[in-house]
Amino acid sequence: MKLRISIVMLALSAICMGLAPQADSAEAVKPKKAADAAKPSKAAEPTKTSKESIESKFKLKPGAQQKICLTCHSQFEELLKKASVHTPVRNPGCIACHSPHAGNFPKQLSAEVSKICLTCHAGIMPKGARSVHKVALEGKCVQCHDPHASENKNNLRKAGNELCFDCHKEKGEELKKVKFKHAPVEKGCISCHNPHAAPNAHALLKNEVPDLCKGCHDTKKPIFLKQHMNYPVENSRCTICHSVHGSNRAGLIYDTAHKPFASKSCNLCHEGPAAPNPLALKKKGFELCRGCHNNLINDIFAKNRLHWPVLGKEGCLNCHNPHASPQASLLKSAPTHLCGGCHADTIQRQEKSVTKHQPIADGQCMSCHVPHASDNTYLFIQPSTIELCGTCHDYMKHSTHPVGDKVIDKRNKNLTVQCLSCHRAHGTEFRKMLPFGTVSELCTQCHAEYQR
Repeated sequence: MKLRISIVMLALSAICMGLAPQADSAEAVKPKKAADAAKPSKAAEPTKTSKESIESKFKLKPGAQQKICLTCHSQFEELLKKASVHTPVRNPGCIACHSPHAGNFPKQLSAEVSKICLTCHAGIMPKGARSVHKVALEGKCVQCHDPHASENKNNLRKAGNELCFDCHKEKGEELKKVKFKHAPVEKGCISCHNPHAAPNAHALLKNEVPDLCKGCHDTKKPIFLKQHMNYPVENSRCTICHSVHGSNRAGLIYDTAHKPFASKSCNLCHEGPAAPNPLALKKKGFELCRGCHNNLINDIFAKNRLHWPVLGKEGCLNCHNPHASPQASLLKSAPTHLCGGCHADTIQRQEKSVTKHQPIADGQCMSCHVPHASDNTYLFIQPSTIELCGTCHDYMKHSTHPVGDKVIDKRNKNLTVQCLSCHRAHGTEFRKMLPFGTVSELCTQCHAEYQR
């Protein structure tokens, strides 16, 4: 029995010794030496070039990717001979932007059309830019650039201002007609504007006015001082008086110039150039304008309803530029934009209106309203709304509904029935500027007995 137990014990010992780690195995699990750890692993090998990487990704034969594409897309052979070829088209080739088999985006692009360019040109749009070109913001790069090749620098579809005037047609037509053109404009729009975004200036300008202008115009030269009647205007906003693109007046003065300004009689409104504060006005508000426009000021204050800007601190200058303007009557901007500065809700209403009221759509607010003062409600140019609307609309030809001073509005006995009883002059979301979606719904506001 004892012999058997001894034999079993010896066997177990042998088994345990076989399971114990050997010297060589123990050595294998020791930490690697520093020298070994420093050796690059296979994954850390230097990356291949983009061309090699693409060939590897799609298992293409070396140099095959563009040749294969051109067997079907042969029209690109001539395109690639143009002066400016997009870098990825040259190397690594088509597959830099397109998937060769299938894709989730148009034209088998490897990313969204609006984002694919940013994979290489991420810095083209500065963060926090003060102004951004709309087409660039929307990712419509191909509206200006050919993605493959072009005869123009930077792969532009057209050269110089011709490209800009594709969208800014009105400005292009305007410049064809003016007598005097600003030299930088003829050289190219990008003389003053950034094509993608402007970090620190509005309207895509490379710098704010007047610093931008000072890049070409030395304000210390005697000729500059003489042209400005020795007034210290070097830090004034040049665009108050000058058209930056072109004008029919010498010196690029806006086409509509205030008479005292055009005659260089600056001291009619300002202190003299040698005064302690030469740019200060001699009087404030409308009192300054009364010196020349006395009859107009008297007529305004004889009315029982005044447009509030006339009485404001700035008076006439709330709406008019005192020196020069591209607009008639020296208005600061086009009527729709000018009036919309205070009456934004009215302009927005017209923009959303199904039926457009032509005077508003054309920016002719003064077709119905007097801009300074009136004896009529809403500063209308006529006392009768019916007569005012009748200057354009012969209502008797399309309606037999009774209107006039003798017809009382059933909704409010203090009012009479007239055009504005059923129509909203600045527009609604319904046809014919009606305040309700259906005629029956409108009519039953007064004729309740016909409601269903």
